[in-house]
Amino acid sequence: MAYKNFTTFSVRIESAVAWVTFDYPPVNIQGLPMLADLNNLAQKLEVDNTVKVVVFQSAHPEIFVAHADTNFLKDMSGKAVSRGEVRLLDLQVVLERISKLPQATIAKIEGFARGGGHEFALACDMRFAARGKARFMQMEVGMGILPCGGGASRMARQVGLGRALEIVLGARDFDADQAEAYGTINRALDADEIGPFVEDLANRIARWPSESINATKQAVYASIDLPIEEALREEAYWLYQATSQTPALKRFKWADEQGAQFDMDNQRAWPDMLVKIQEIND
Repeated sequence: MAYKNFTTFSVRIESAVAWVTFDYPPVNIQGLPMLADLNNLAQKLEVDNTVKVVVFQSAHPEIFVAHADTNFLKDMSGKAVSRGEVRLLDLQVVLERISKLPQATIAKIEGFARGGGHEFALACDMRFAARGKARFMQMEVGMGILPCGGGASRMARQVGLGRALEIVLGARDFDADQAEAYGTINRALDADEIGPFVEDLANRIARWPSESINATKQAVYASIDLPIEEALREEAYWLYQATSQTPALKRFKWADEQGAQFDMDNQRAWPDMLVKIQEIND
């Protein structure tokens, strides 16, 4: 599948990993062109099981994604509406679509990610940030609004109520180490470490069956919103979706025939053995 003709980023596919590089001068603003590009990208990825991981990064030396474009924010309605009249905003729709991609998504953040840029990162499955370069902020409350791209709802799910309110109402800049402490990112990494780390992680995930990656995402996300019994049912449901579409049963059969689980050398070498077992497909 061709991943071309985007205005605000480029896409490179390598070893089942899509490297999406934002490059929309002067500041990678999150406007309608970027939202349209992201929507078109999602449309392609949703039906492409040859891509297993998507890494979002930036060509700008100081900015990941700046924030939502004030040009369309200034045209919002100034009238209150009832709950029955509310429709999801374009930003919400696009970021929700990104969050539901069947691929594992990673935000590699080496610059400013404020407002909608931070909300985009929160819509990804995993986030890694470079020390001395990444900065985060939700500034909306100071402008008289609130985060409206998931910065309120996803933030609370990610870090809990108290920290979410500190971040949103405090409206302060915070760096990679503070983001790690809050829990808004997976890890803070030194600037010279983030590239190799993310590449290694993306390539490792890309070894696994695409169906089991998607099934795992579905089950984990369900656990956030559903009562435990319903979430466990979702786990069981997605387990059978995976076993019906992957070589899982062949791999378990091979492991059993080899007596693999009773071998102490295998027990010590699970990370490497897991990579080797990907060779069993038929």
